[in-house]
Amino acid sequence: MIKATRGQKIDTVFVLIIFCVFAVSVLLVLALGANIYKNMTDVTREEYDERTALSYVWTRVKNSDESGSVSAGDFKGVSALFIDEEYGQTKYRTAIYTFNGRLNVLFSEEGLEFEPEDGVPVMEVEDMAFSALEDGIIKVSAGGRSLLLFPRSGTTGTFERGGGR
Repeated sequence: MIKATRGQKIDTVFVLIIFCVFAVSVLLVLALGANIYKNMTDVTREEYDERTALSYVWTRVKNSDESGSVSAGDFKGVSALFIDEEYGQTKYRTAIYTFNGRLNVLFSEEGLEFEPEDGVPVMEVEDMAFSALEDGIIKVSAGGRSLLLFPRSGTTGTFERGGGR
């Protein structure tokens, strides 16, 4: 049997300490990288949801835009965008609004009473606000982004980036 000298024991302990420091450093870097990746993914997902929701509204207005048919208003205490259409002799109203963290759409015959929870969820989005500006312009805001709609003016809308992020 070979006896280890005191110097060999110190070398072994020193190598083990360096290995442990290296292993802890690797674990810390991995944990930090995973946290940064998660945060970036969350921000990217939120921005994607905002852009998609605004594009959805823009497309709905573009496909249904007739003179005087698009308006912003209040739907039972919730900010909403209304699109009025006529099929045959019957008038219909589409309400687009956010409720319980989702973008909802409610298509109904004009004059019928519904509640915000009756709408069909389209996608998740934290909050979206619709406001009527002068000259018939409608501002749609979602998070740090906004969309200006110009119904029946030849231009359907422009996107703006807010100062939030």
